[in-house]
Amino acid sequence: MSRIMAFDYGTKRIGIAITDPLQIIATGLQTVHPKDILDYLKKYMETESVECFVVGEPKQMDGSPSQSAVHVKGFIASLKKHFPAIPIDIVDERFTSKMASATITQSGLKKMDRQSKDRIDTISATIILQSYLEKKANSF
Repeated sequence: MSRIMAFDYGTKRIGIAITDPLQIIATGLQTVHPKDILDYLKKYMETESVECFVVGEPKQMDGSPSQSAVHVKGFIASLKKHFPAIPIDIVDERFTSKMASATITQSGLKKMDRQSKDRIDTISATIILQSYLEKKANSF
């Protein structure tokens, strides 16, 4: 089977998570600067097969799009343009950064390591992907 890749898009960093080939476990992969993401994905897909992209959609508490939603839409358009054969699913990403911060706090890491924005973005992408996998499993 191919992998599923998820993104926590930000204008400074994009957190990336990936499943195992059996699509059971979501694992944080890396954090990449937005200007480097397309090159990173092209290189990654030279050795790995990805069947679906999952992108976190930023929303306000009331469900309306957040201010950063326009940047995410641009990112999705870029994915569609450069990888037209790979379907894209959108997932509500509310609370993922807070959940990632809580996970890091509970992990026992040193304070400097806990404050790493890269780590928060990667864990956020992992949470987005894990929630996607759970919804997918519950739909059968």
